[in-house]
Amino acid sequence: MAASAVVNLRSKDPPLRDVDLSNLDFSNCPVRDLISQIGGKWSVLLLETLAKRPYRFGELRRLVPDISQRMLTQTLRDLQRDGYVDREVFPTKPPSVEYRMTDLGYSLYEPLALLLNWAEANHEAVKAARARFDQSPD
Repeated sequence: MAASAVVNLRSKDPPLRDVDLSNLDFSNCPVRDLISQIGGKWSVLLLETLAKRPYRFGELRRLVPDISQRMLTQTLRDLQRDGYVDREVFPTKPPSVEYRMTDLGYSLYEPLALLLNWAEANHEAVKAARARFDQSPD
């Protein structure tokens, strides 16, 4: 099986983090805490969608057709709780609700978009690596 080409999207050397893992309190780790929330199956899709413009609940449901209403509601509440998304209720009959990205959400989306671009560019290389690993005798 031929190796897929790795696409490097860096334009410069990234700053390396100097973290002493021996002194970290893993029960209160800020990276684990935040990544566990935004790393969910639906959070990234909703953040990417809301980065474009505000949407009403029904529009989001149509844009992500395989998400259940319950999961959409819960994910939006989680994103709102963490400050990435604002929810505005309009006094119409029936009431309508609009969700929009906050400044904190946009500040998260900038590095997240880099990761999403990397994932799309390197998906085939990762799938090829998995196939090689799965076929190896060890």
